[in-house]
Formats: sequence, C-alpha cells, structure tokens
Amino acid sequence: MADPSSYRPKPGQIPDSPGVYRFRDDHRRVIYVGKAKSLRPRLSSYFQDLANLHPRTRTMVTTAASVEWTVVSTEVEALQLEYSWIKEYDPRFNVKYRDDKSYPYLAVTLNEEFPRVQVLRGAKRKGVRYFGPYGHAWAIRETVDLMLRVFPVRTCSAGVFKNAERTGRPCLLGYIGKCSAPCVGRVTPDEHRELAEEFCDFMAGRTGAYIRRLERRMADAAEDMEYERAARLRDDIGALRRAMEKNAVVLADATDADLIAVAEDELEAAVQIFHVRGGRVRGQRGWVTDKVEAVDTSGLVAHALQQLYGEETGDSVPKEVLVPALPGDEKETDALAQWLSDRRGSYVSLRIPQRGDKKDLMATVERNAQQSLVLHKTKRASDLTTRSRALEEIARALELDSVPLRIECFDISHLQGEDVVASMVVFEDGLARKSEYRRFQIKGFEGQDDVRSMHEVISRRFRRYLAEKERTGEWTEEDAAPAVFPPPADPAAPDGGPDLARPPSPKEDDGRPKRFAYPPQLVVVDGGQPQVAAAQRAMDELGIDDVAVCGLAKRLEEVWVPGDDDPVVLPRSSEGLYLLQRVRDEAHRFALRYQRSKRAKRVRSSPLDEVPGLGETRKQALIKHFGSVKKLRQATIEQICEVPGLGRKTAESVVAALAGAAPAAPAVNTATGEIMEDDGGSTDD
Repeated sequence: MADPSSYRPKPGQIPDSPGVYRFRDDHRRVIYVGKAKSLRPRLSSYFQDLANLHPRTRTMVTTAASVEWTVVSTEVEALQLEYSWIKEYDPRFNVKYRDDKSYPYLAVTLNEEFPRVQVLRGAKRKGVRYFGPYGHAWAIRETVDLMLRVFPVRTCSAGVFKNAERTGRPCLLGYIGKCSAPCVGRVTPDEHRELAEEFCDFMAGRTGAYIRRLERRMADAAEDMEYERAARLRDDIGALRRAMEKNAVVLADATDADLIAVAEDELEAAVQIFHVRGGRVRGQRGWVTDKVEAVDTSGLVAHALQQLYGEETGDSVPKEVLVPALPGDEKETDALAQWLSDRRGSYVSLRIPQRGDKKDLMATVERNAQQSLVLHKTKRASDLTTRSRALEEIARALELDSVPLRIECFDISHLQGEDVVASMVVFEDGLARKSEYRRFQIKGFEGQDDVRSMHEVISRRFRRYLAEKERTGEWTEEDAAPAVFPPPADPAAPDGGPDLARPPSPKEDDGRPKRFAYPPQLVVVDGGQPQVAAAQRAMDELGIDDVAVCGLAKRLEEVWVPGDDDPVVLPRSSEGLYLLQRVRDEAHRFALRYQRSKRAKRVRSSPLDEVPGLGETRKQALIKHFGSVKKLRQATIEQICEVPGLGRKTAESVVAALAGAAPAAPAVNTATGEIMEDDGGSTDD
C-alpha cells in the first residue's frame, strides 16, 4: 500500500484551470480518470488525512503511485477527454456501466444499394439506421413481420439475394407480397430505397400522416369500386396499427426525449433509460454498476450520459434529456448540455421534469430502475447485464465471430437402453424460450447408443431447417451435402414430437418462419468428445458450416470442441460456464421428464389400450365387472356383452385384442418367494 504523500505534487505545481487527471499504480497502469473545472482544489482534496477520505477513495489513492494531469481550455473539452481516456484505459476505480452491446436493434442498411431490414447487435455501423434497443430479438421479428406487409423491404442475406439474382426466382416472401423482390427486378433500386426510407420514417414516429394517406387512398379505391384494392389498404392500415400498439403513446405532444433514472444503494447502482420518439417508447435499456468510487446520484447521471451518448451523433441524441438529478453545479450542467448539443448538432435540453406527463413517466422509469436493481441482487440469471457478459465469455472461449444469441442444447435419456428419447432446449439472449423446446423419440435403431442417438437427433433437427430454407428459397438442393443414411421413421405418436424430415403442409405455409427456420449460433450437446464428434459429423453431412458445436462433460464441467484433443476449461466463477451449465441442466431435465413419462405410460399400458373405440370409462367398467384382466381374458363374448355399454362388436374386439396379447408374468411375493395367483385383483379388503 502506497503512501499518497510520496507522490503528492509540490505546492503551486498544480494549475488552477480546467483539466483531466489520471492516477497510475506502480506498474504505470491507469487506475482512475477524473475531470475538474479547476485542477488545484480537486487534486488537493485527494491528499488530505486518509481518515477523512471516503473508503473507496482511500483505497484508490493508496493503490496509486503517481498522478498526472492535462490542462484543457473549457469544461466541455475536459468532458470529452475524460470520456476518451475512460474508454481507452478502462480504469478499475471508475464507475463503468456494464456494456450494453448485446441489446438487439432493428437496423436498416441504408449504405447498401438495396437496403436490408435485419436485427443487429454490437457497435453501430456507419450508414445504418438503428431503431431500439429492444429487450428481445423476437420482439423485433414480430414488428418486422407486421411492417413488411406495407413496406416490403428486403430482409434476406447477401448470399440469398445473389442466389435469387442468379436463378431469377425470388424467395417465398417475394411471392406472398412481403418483399418487393428487387433481386429479380420487380422494383428499381430507387423504388426499393424509397420503400426503405418510408419504413424508417414510420419507425421514427412519423406515423399519423402515413396512415391518413392510406385511409384517403382506401376511401378513393372504395369510391371507384376497386374493392379488392380497398380491402388490401384496409388490411395494411390494420397491420400498421397493430405495430403501433406495441409502443403505446406516453407523451401526447410527440416529444423526442430520453428519460434516465437511477436506483442505488451503498454498493451498486442501476440505471434505466426510456427512449421516447414521437411520444412513444421506442426502446429501453438498463445498466448495473458497482460503485467502485465515491459518487452520488449526480455523478452517476454524468457517467450514464457519457456512456450513453459518447459515440452517438445526429438524431441519435434526442432534443431533450430528462434526468433525476442534474450532473453537478450549474457550470457542470451547462458544460454537459453543451457537449450533448455538439454531438447532436443542435440545442439539447438537459433538465429535471417538474410536473405533468413527463414527471409521471419519469416515475415509471424510476420504478423500472428499482426493479432492475432488485432483480440484479436476487436473481442474477435474469439480469441482462450478467447474461450479456456470459454470452461474451462463451464467444471468447470458443473463438466465435459473434456472441451466440440463440443456443440449442441436446441431451439423450434412457433407462438401460429402453425408452430412448432426446430433448432440444432453446436459449435466446441467455433466457429459456420454452415455446421452442422439442422432444424426440429415437427410432432409427434399437438399444443404447448415445453417440448414434445424438447423430440422429442433430440430423433430424437440421434436416428440417434445410427444408424450411429450401421452401423459402434460401437454400437449394445443390447447396446441401446428401445425408449418408435414410431419414428416420416418423414418430407419429403425439408425444414423440414432429417428424423433422417431413415438408410442411400447405396449411402451415403462411409465409411466417417456422420454429426450425431459425438456426442457432451454437449447438451444445450433453457429453464429451464422442457426442461432440457425432453432432459435428451430422452437420457436416448436411452441409451446415455456420453453426458452432461444443459439448459440456459432467465430470469436470469441461467444454469440448470438435477436433481438439484437449478441452476448453472455463473458470469456475465464469458467468459463461454458469450459463452453459444452466442450458445443459435444462436439457437434461426436459429429456428426463419425457423419458419418465414414456416409461410410466408403458408400465400403465394394457392390452385394452389397443381396442379401437374403447375409452377409459368402458375399460374401467370391464375391469370392475370381471375384477382383473386375467378373468376378462377367460370371459366369452356373451359374458362381455353383459357389461352395460358394451355391444357385441366391441366385445369381439376385446376378445381379439386379449387373445393376441401375451399374458402378464405371475406376481411373486418378495418375502416368501411364493407365486401368487391373480384372483381378480379385487379392491375388497
């Protein structure tokens, strides 16, 4: 522990002007960055009696070994330099809101000849228009599905687009009117760009004028007796209204503003931001931070504003920023407002809402911040920041190009080779999507072989994915490598899951992507090298080369990747390992539950189950009348007809079913070894 007096600047050495300062440790690493409108009094405050310092400040100055500063001309320049240094040095004692790079945005790539609507994450790209952020990727897909009816903008990837250009055949969306099909020349580049710009205008909040224009066109079409066109416009208006309903009006004056609220305790702070555009909440995000420096609410607000707008320009910075507390005194607030105005290119108002709808909405944002802090402390799996860090750790450990937004995990379950089943669980954005879970019966072979079972399940899952891509025109038969084995038998039983090899029926072909149409970025299998190799082999046989595979072995929680002789070992405290364990355990739970239900159903099965038209009520009536299946087997058709509700035809079916079924093994008294006669199984005591 260093003595601050050993590196304290000499009297008169510190200038009395605005600037930014850095504390370094004995390894010359920057551990703290700060700014001041006057460096002399600010830095002097760090070199007083240690007993008078805040505990966090005391820890910082005793960890540091030197201090240096840079003089600037204005407080706005100090703000800009502080933000740049914090981003560059990542100092350990600065408040840093955990990065929100994993939030999904609805993006329109206006920098391309044919703009594309898609979900994007990560750093913002030049020439791309962003809307959001959204809490979940599926929320974006639902919005886009409604909007494409009116604004049929391209949504396909570059490879699919080029393939359609080459073949002269658009994908399914082009046929059903949800894409204007610029790939085959149905619209010109200028017409398609105009569609994309109208899409952006609508998403930006300019909705009223567009809907009124559609209503006028609908009325004109009806007046001209073009009823089909009028009905189409009516449906378009309905789709747009449903898309708008997803973002309720919160401010009646079509305000563009960001509302920032802070919830804090002694150790941590949570920040929530509502992005309001055109009077509607267009996006929401939140951060949680450890309070590693002595900072109050004003300081937390200042840090939040720096992180939120440090890399934004133009319309990404709103006209109005509403905060719970002004960041510092009047001069500091003016400097921060000027910095925001410079980034926007026009005046930005930074203030505390005092009354009316804005104050009421701020109260809502504050409640969200409080709830976020509570959830962070009590349920870390639900904390978006923790999940983002877990996904980033997995991406780094497996050397993936991007974070795995959709993870699918597969597990095999059986009891000594009987009732072999498999499960598939889906996690999106680190959260379970139980509506996407699937279960499988292994019917390609008999007996116990986990490796072969894994190969079959992975093949069936991705064969359905390829079928969906081929159906929508995103995949052709020439692109896929042929499978080396025939498709498995159709598990037709209701609890066996769908046949993943069968094509969708016409009733299913409604233009919406099906569950298996979305590929995962990462496939996790429960097991080690053999299971991982089987999963990779199955995807190689189908020509799937853009999905990563790994396995999680139970023994030492090792992560195995295809082709490596040594596992990837994640630290026991790793959030990435914790997420992989949750995914694996959920797949195991789901598979085990299905396997147990099948076993219980088999144990409870009876020869009477095979009799057509014989329901549960009449089965119970038969057993009650005769006392047991053994006595029922000995009964004649006439005796069975005596049971109320049983006709001769049904009685004949019962006799035939019992004659064809093998009799049950005799019961044995485990205490004496005596074989007990089945005297009817009477319920009498």
